[in-house]
Amino acid sequence: MGLTSNKTLAVAILFAVLLFVGTVWLWPRLARRNWRAVSGRVGLLLATQLALFACLGIAVNQAFGFYANWADLLGTETDQGVVVDHTASGPPGSPVQVVSTSEVHGMGGSLPRTAGQIQQVDIAGRTTHIATPAYVYLPPEYFQPQYRTRTFPVVVVLSGYPGTARALVDKLHYPRTAQHLVRAGRMRPAILVMLRPTVAPPRDTECVDVPHGPQTETFFARDLPDAVRAHYRAGKPGGWGIVGDSTGGYCALKLAMHHPDVYTAGAGLSPSYKAPTDVTTGDLFQGDRNLRNRADLWWFLRHEPAPDTSLLVTSSKVGETNYKATLKFIASVEATKATRISSIILDSGGHNFNTWRREIPATLQWISGRLSDR
Repeated sequence: MGLTSNKTLAVAILFAVLLFVGTVWLWPRLARRNWRAVSGRVGLLLATQLALFACLGIAVNQAFGFYANWADLLGTETDQGVVVDHTASGPPGSPVQVVSTSEVHGMGGSLPRTAGQIQQVDIAGRTTHIATPAYVYLPPEYFQPQYRTRTFPVVVVLSGYPGTARALVDKLHYPRTAQHLVRAGRMRPAILVMLRPTVAPPRDTECVDVPHGPQTETFFARDLPDAVRAHYRAGKPGGWGIVGDSTGGYCALKLAMHHPDVYTAGAGLSPSYKAPTDVTTGDLFQGDRNLRNRADLWWFLRHEPAPDTSLLVTSSKVGETNYKATLKFIASVEATKATRISSIILDSGGHNFNTWRREIPATLQWISGRLSDR
């Protein structure tokens, strides 16, 4: 049974209930004042508490998609290989290999030209040699004859850390939201490339080119656009946008600021504004002060030329810890007089999927209005 399986949650709940019933049933027998009885009471109480915490943890993980499987949870996921499926689209050696396809549920029909298509893919970076899974959403227009010669703008969508790419489809509903917005005339058809910034699991690289390590920023700034454009009718860099939540939001802002020639617009949902150094990141900078400074968006705004890009940041007055920092960041960008800044500030909302689902429609509409079809 997988970590995100309903059977796993059901078994955990059943086990917790049995422990509770067993504790109540056996408590009179363990009411004596000897070490065996005391040890039994402590053991039953501890086991019941752990079982309840396990139920809560599994339920929360299912709701927010923090970990995809047991290996992801335990930090033993090390496989970064690219699956080459010769029966799927994409020739052998292509930087994008399509593993499977599915329609966008609930959007009317099962044909790609009416419901769009979600492709599960493996992407390999030609220069960085980073390999990572992703999901690519192709809008219905991509398959319609009248659009057969047209290229489409691209929005890269990043999860948080640890996060899963699948959660961007199933929990945050990016493809379904994009289709609703297009049908309502609030967004132009676009390709969505959905993946997590954790391209070297389980390490959190914060989209940094780590010295003697994963060249994550180069992957997102060079290899990913090259791979997508080689496989899909995607517009040129400069007609691309990038959006992410939490760690992915920090990455989106940084990539748009560092590479405005690639990403015309970047949106950070509940982002941070500098890369942390902790147990999940390790030493990202290896003593390189310039690298550390460039990863600090505050430093970048003060010391580098203002990038010609558009930024969007989100927060909430109650529930988010980055509210004051977000207001400060907005003021800092406004002071540059060159970089454009917008914001979504909710009255209340925590650092969670429910809050981000409230922000995603307006974010996609905003980012679509800043992308060209070139």
